[in-house]
Amino acid sequence: MNRRASRRGWRGRPARIWSPSLAQRIAPLPTLVVLVFGYLLSQFYRSFLAVIAPELALDVGLDGRGLGLVSAAFFGAFAAVQLPVGVALDRFGARRTVALPMLSAVVGAVLFSQAHAPATSIAAMVLIGLGCSPIYMGALWVIGRTTSPARFALWSSAIVGVGSLGNLAGSTPLAAAAAAWGWRATMLGIAGATLLSALAVAVVVRDPPPLATRGDADAPTGIGAVLAIRELWPLFPIALLSYPIVLAVRGLWIGPYFAQVHGLAPVERGTAVSVMVVAMIAGAFAYGPLDRWFGTRKWVVVGGTLATIAGLAALALAPRMPVVAASLAFGVVGGFGLTYGVLMAHARAFLPPALLGRGLTLMNMALVGGAALIQPASGLFVDRLTAGGLSIAEAHGALYGAFALALGAALAVYLGSRDARPG
Repeated sequence: MNRRASRRGWRGRPARIWSPSLAQRIAPLPTLVVLVFGYLLSQFYRSFLAVIAPELALDVGLDGRGLGLVSAAFFGAFAAVQLPVGVALDRFGARRTVALPMLSAVVGAVLFSQAHAPATSIAAMVLIGLGCSPIYMGALWVIGRTTSPARFALWSSAIVGVGSLGNLAGSTPLAAAAAAWGWRATMLGIAGATLLSALAVAVVVRDPPPLATRGDADAPTGIGAVLAIRELWPLFPIALLSYPIVLAVRGLWIGPYFAQVHGLAPVERGTAVSVMVVAMIAGAFAYGPLDRWFGTRKWVVVGGTLATIAGLAALALAPRMPVVAASLAFGVVGGFGLTYGVLMAHARAFLPPALLGRGLTLMNMALVGGAALIQPASGLFVDRLTAGGLSIAEAHGALYGAFALALGAALAVYLGSRDARPG
């Protein structure tokens, strides 16, 4: 770092020479609070369809494949711009990279509230996905630049945990609001909250000082340098399936499961879904310190993935289990399946500072991009099974069994990865 950059604080005032230990003592709390609130909204947008899916399908004219396409539109757009987001973070910082795209999410939420055709719903979700794409990465970029790698899993998991409150808002509260005012008016309210969040990011967020080291930071993308890091290769298959499967279950299938298999009304459906949501929040916070407690990141992910496979297998073998038992099984999938933060920390351990933004967004592209592939494929899978004569319960069971098998295959590849021990 050059002398001029090292003696400037975040607001341009004189500051002590930047170092990881100093950064930890002056953690950018207002910046993180604003970014995490934006991430809470991003989590809401990832999951709200599951609760209003039956009503949305009726009003807009969507079958299982159509619902899958609407949900996948968010994740496809989100994943498609991760590499440009990484370049922008490394060059321009989090404030500009996050605030401007969020306006796209505002427009998308308004458009979604007015949708009367599948194409409109899909276009709206594309805009929302583009707007939400830099939020979590912006928070991780700030954490990566201002804390030590050993504490990255703790921070990243905590951000996921707090952000997962958006999942909670997308369960019973969303169901109650939709029942009282309709899902269209509710989405307009969420659009307003998104606009306020974007303005807060523009006003409050402060970026850490730029790195003086250029090199890779000036490369057109730097992705080739990231892909050359062989330690990352075994992480990509499990990234493409682990979190995406949890997203597919939570964001698309759990609501129709309770509506179609158990016949639950919207509010009761939201209550059943909230068990998985609470488990996801608890799981995100619980994963934060585990890598430091056990001295390993790899085996924390392995253990959580095995438990996730067990939860999926239970739903596959007994798809007509009672509501309470099914809620608990979905809770196991959500709570143990949220290895997102630990996987990001595993990848971050192999990334040099100049490639931090691009490396993290490449990993996030896999974690979210997998959902863009899984969700429409799973909708087509269920439609074909039911068209072939399977009951809806049997089709759900087959879907969760396929998820379990695919996740097991990805885990087998991940077992060959190099561990990244904290410290």
